Amino acid sequence: MTTSNAGPTVSLTGVTKRYRATRALDEVTLALTPGITGLLGPNGAGKTTMLRVIATVLRPDDGEVRLLGRDPLDPDVRTEVRRRLGYQPQELGFPRGFSAFAFVNYMAVLKEWSDRDSRTPEVRRVLDLVGLGDVATKRISRLSGGQRRRVALAQALIGTPELLVLDEPTTGLDPEQRMSLRGVLADIAATSTMVISTHQTEDVAALCRRVIVLDTGRVNFDGTVTELVKLAEGHVWLADAPSRGALAAWRTASGRYRNVGPQAPPGAEQVEPSLEDAYLMLRGGAQETVETEVAS
Repeated sequence: MTTSNAGPTVSLTGVTKRYRATRALDEVTLALTPGITGLLGPNGAGKTTMLRVIATVLRPDDGEVRLLGRDPLDPDVRTEVRRRLGYQPQELGFPRGFSAFAFVNYMAVLKEWSDRDSRTPEVRRVLDLVGLGDVATKRISRLSGGQRRRVALAQALIGTPELLVLDEPTTGLDPEQRMSLRGVLADIAATSTMVISTHQTEDVAALCRRVIVLDTGRVNFDGTVTELVKLAEGHVWLADAPSRGALAAWRTASGRYRNVGPQAPPGAEQVEPSLEDAYLMLRGGAQETVETEVAS
């Protein structure tokens, strides 16, 4: 199977996925190219459904999907795509009694790494990548939640896939582990296409040039992190109390309140916005107002 370097790794055109009367994805159209794309959105926005479609776990009800230049509805193509794809789901069941090494080795076998002489070093490599080399023989049931999350990530990294689909990869990790993992993912993204769904806006800000915000199954924003942050310029300020009309306000360590909203009060102490501030602006329903002001 060959693909053209000129085309996107992932192409969704008018993709819709329904669960009874609910549209988890509503005519989504986008293209993903090499590098890391962050996927943000509230619970129920359709993020996991989109990732499962990209990972060939779900078929859309309408629309067209192209992965690595091919149509995954064809069973032979789907099998070939899966050989070149790594997927870390939000929840992954582990067989009872398996060690970290045994589980990742089992997943490598399923991915057709039939030669033990090449498979064993690869399993050790990905466990080392996620910082689990020293607990490889430990039963998964005795690992912490963060360690189990890294076992799930390790199996997705087998073979350095061309397309990597990760659902909440940093959940349960401490700051040092998250920092280390960012370095690993950034290195992999130099030669692959990666899409990461997360609630951690700081991970998106640190890793991703492009960010997609989903809401109620639709793309609410698609652009660079810088472009999204720019939407909140002039809409974040500090005050001694929560401001009337703010979309969100919270008490900071200094004792003052950080306010995010469409209109700062006269004379307010405005501060530089973060990606989280900009995301809150979108979630607050102020996107249209902010875009108009930026364009003027």
